[in-house]
Order: sequence, then structure tokens, then C-alpha cells
Amino acid sequence: MRRRLYAAAFGLAAAIAVSPHAAADPAAAFRHALEALHAEHGFPGATAACVLADGSVLIAATGLADVDAGTPMRPDDRMLAASIGKTLTGAMALALSRQGRLGLDDRLAEWLGDEPWYERLPNHGTITLRHLLRHRSGVPDHVYDEAFGTEFVQRLATGRSFAPRELIGYVLDEEPLFPPGEGFAYTDTGYVLLGLVIEKATGESYYDGVTRRFLEPIGLAQTSPSDRRDLAGLVPGYLADDNPFGLPAKTLTEDGLLVFHPGLEWTAGGFVSNSRDLARWGAALFGGVAMPGDYLPLLLASAPIDPTRPAARYGLGVAEFRGGHFGDVYGHAGWIPGYTSSLRHYADHGVTIAFQVNTDIGFTEPGSELMGEIEARLAAAVIGR
Repeated sequence: MRRRLYAAAFGLAAAIAVSPHAAADPAAAFRHALEALHAEHGFPGATAACVLADGSVLIAATGLADVDAGTPMRPDDRMLAASIGKTLTGAMALALSRQGRLGLDDRLAEWLGDEPWYERLPNHGTITLRHLLRHRSGVPDHVYDEAFGTEFVQRLATGRSFAPRELIGYVLDEEPLFPPGEGFAYTDTGYVLLGLVIEKATGESYYDGVTRRFLEPIGLAQTSPSDRRDLAGLVPGYLADDNPFGLPAKTLTEDGLLVFHPGLEWTAGGFVSNSRDLARWGAALFGGVAMPGDYLPLLLASAPIDPTRPAARYGLGVAEFRGGHFGDVYGHAGWIPGYTSSLRHYADHGVTIAFQVNTDIGFTEPGSELMGEIEARLAAAVIGR
């Protein structure tokens, strides 16, 4: 589940005015920027982390993790990272392609054509894995299907999740949005399809593969699958009372369980993490050390998301903005009810910044500029441009 936060955020980060000089004390400036944003916008709490070009890490936290209990937010507190997990799916697909275990331009039919439902999938004959990774497949998104929304609400009382093939079922027999490669439409369903391919190519579960290839070698000990309602160290998130999902305003029960099952994200998101781990993951991925060899040209080979905005692009699970105020920026945003996250790598400066906020209020409303404002002001605190 997500919104198109990445597109707005990149455009705004390029436009918001920032200070002209880097701070003499980046750690203090970074912390003060987060605290000022909290004071101005009144979100419950937030964490942020920055990996500088020399590898040093800045961390900050502000506000409350639990409003009812008055518990302060701590830098290592965990939240749902949502669609930032697509960077891990993209990295998995890229790693497997470089090992010859799949091809980015393989047709999806070569992998899933024996599924009994496959010929009912829009554009089933011509979709490639690269189309799916770039959101250029023309496959609709189950998130917007009315029947899915109804079933999501009904399952709140049961605590049940959705299996991957259940999610795919909501788009079967639908008309394609466009021929593959001829448009851009963000789709979680496409990433669920990729998950089935990855598991078939590896012979292991997606989560086991990501843990073995990336999480453990990089030392991301606070990042783990969000595949259950009981997630250790998860702080509560907060929603509007009149949210459209039929959810309570606080995402955790008194027993510490999520009020919805986050397993429906899977390869379209599907991780709980903290800002420190997210920033370290981004620094490794975009710094070219997340896997052997020179993989960045393939990872960042992208296409515009809108012909009228050629600087805003999407690669292999990576949102990109080329030539903005801070230079080239790579990363992803994440949204799931009650939580908002951002990961950005400022390539011209070797700086990676992540933040998480334990609410979605103020972020998902049409025309909201809050995501971009936070990104720009945190970047300005350490880059200073």
C-alpha cells in the first residue's frame, strides 16, 4: 500500500529554498532541523539518520513514539518502511540477473506462464521483468480495486493477510492501462509478480534471500520482514479519525499488535526498519557496495515517469530525480497507514538521508508538500546548498 509520494517529493526537494552553506557542526544542524520540523508541523514523532561521505552516521529523534503513554521517540525505534522495500526487490532482481539466474528482459510468461490464471493477466504476452521493475508494464494496481478495499476492511476483524496470488487476482481480466513500455503507472501488483519470479529463480523464500544477500552482510540488524502483526520494537503509528480504511486512529492494540496485517506488502514493501538501517542500506546500495561488481549503471538505468517532467525517473526499484537543486538524487518513499518514510541518496555529495514519521496525517493529502519539505531541510542541514 502506498501513495505516489516519491514523485512530489523529488520535485519539491528541487524547489524549496535552503541555506547557502554547510553547517560547521552537521550533527547539531541535522538534529535541530528535525526538531524544528516537528515543532512547526506537529507530527507525533520522527527519527532521521544520515550517512556522510566519510561513512560517519548522524542520528536524531524528536517527539513522541507513543502519544498516550508520553513515551519519547528514540533514534533506534522501528516503523514500517513500506515501499522503500522496493529497493530491495530491485536489488534482488539485479543480483540474480548478474548471476545469470534470470534476465531483466525475460518475458514474464517464461516464468509464470504455467500459472492457471496467467493468461487472464493484462498484457500477459508481452510484459518483461524490466517493465515490472520500472512500473511500465501496464498492469493495474490492486490497491485501487474496490473489491480489494472491501476485503481489506473485512479482514481487519480476522487478522488475516493476503497471499500473493490473492492480490494478483484483483487485476485479472482487467484492461491493461497501456501497452508495455509505453507509459508509467505505479503498481504494487507488478512487484508482487516479481516476487513470484524471484522465489522461482532462487528456490527459497524472498525474505530468506534478502536476509542472506543484503541484510546480514551489511549488518542491518534492525530491518526484518513485516510478515506478522507482532513486530518487535515497532512504535505505534497514527491516522486521521476519519481515515478511509476503517482503521482506528492508533495502529497498535494494547497488546502491541498491529490492527491490520502488514504481510500484504511482501515484495512491494514488506519490511520494518529504522532510519539508521535505511540510511545505511541506501549508502551501500547507491554507493556501489551492496553487491560485487559495477552494478550501478544497470540499477539506475531509468525512464521518465512523465514526458513533461523528464528529470523525474524510475529505474530498478529506484525513484530518481536528475539535476535538481542538490544534484542527482536516488531513493524511494514509503507509505502505509500510520507511517511515512523516506530514503534519499544525494549522489553529488555522497550523502544518504532517511527519516521516518509515525503518522501519515499531512503527508497523503492531495497537494501536500510536507514530504519534500522535510527532505530538503534535512539535506540542507548537512549539504548546505
